[in-house]
Amino acid sequence: MLKHVLATLTIALGSGAGAMAQDLPKTHFKVIGLNSPTPVSTVDELPFWRTTIPDASNGSITADITPQDLMGIDEAAGLRLLKLGVMDFAGLDISKMAGDDPRFEGCDLAGLTLTPDEARKACDAYRDVIDQQMQKNWNAKLLAFGGNNPQVFWCRDNISSLEDLRGKKVRVFNNSMRDFLSGVGATAVSMSFAEAVPALSNGVIDCAVTGTLSGNIGGLNEVASTLYAIPLGWSIVIQAVNLNTWNRLDPDVQQFMQDQFRAFEHKMWETVKLTTEEAVNCNTGKEPCTMGKLAQISIVTPGEQDEAARMKLLQDAIIPGWAQRCGAECAQEWNESVGKALGASAPAP
Repeated sequence: MLKHVLATLTIALGSGAGAMAQDLPKTHFKVIGLNSPTPVSTVDELPFWRTTIPDASNGSITADITPQDLMGIDEAAGLRLLKLGVMDFAGLDISKMAGDDPRFEGCDLAGLTLTPDEARKACDAYRDVIDQQMQKNWNAKLLAFGGNNPQVFWCRDNISSLEDLRGKKVRVFNNSMRDFLSGVGATAVSMSFAEAVPALSNGVIDCAVTGTLSGNIGGLNEVASTLYAIPLGWSIVIQAVNLNTWNRLDPDVQQFMQDQFRAFEHKMWETVKLTTEEAVNCNTGKEPCTMGKLAQISIVTPGEQDEAARMKLLQDAIIPGWAQRCGAECAQEWNESVGKALGASAPAP
């Protein structure tokens, strides 16, 4: 069923462009993609560039795409390389971009949204802020938002509540996650996704925050006993183009690419829903599990007390901490976009 739905989405992604595709000028792009172990890379991004775009353009538009981890590119450097024109298009993780500008993580703060629909709503509201900032300071244009599975705690020991995280060393990958862990008395440890499995296995860390399916694919299911399912974000990603490249394109190619990215964005969000559901099957040894590995992990759902604690942390630490890093103008932009969409408010620093 899952494969059928994804295949249908892929066909839909290339539709509607046939009439104009035969008239498009021959164009070739260099693309640096998202990390290869993630479903958004394997299910969405790689097929988009390798199959959907060439097919929809009748072979007029082609691309070479390589995931950034296979090129040995630091995720934090992706936006800077795009600005320089090292690649034409890029898939980027917004929380890794936040080291250059805190604005970028504004629609994926830890604990801000609990469902794919909420995450999409937040990022839709924030689209103009991100695009304007990219065009102003990074010589790039935002084309699409996407996401990964919910980012949750994979732990060596049994974890039944947030209180059990107190004193634990936890792998994270952005500042708002650090704020969250500080609020529950845990220690944040920064490390790459590839380092998390050996670190958890050897006891260097007690838990690792990553996606429910990404962690399974990456091997955390072999070294963790508990998956504590309180979402700390969705590892939101964007698709962007270098402005110099974009401005050189024939107007028909620009329109074709915008149409394709609009459909691609929808497909990415549908994949988030599908893979989030399948991750539960994979991690508890049930079928269908077509993209992950069958495992026996204890999945713990947060209770009412932990949900109340999440809300308090969000209001008292995470949003204010981000606003402090980002500044008063940034907080106002957030209140008028993400905050308005979700009924939340960032205090002026």
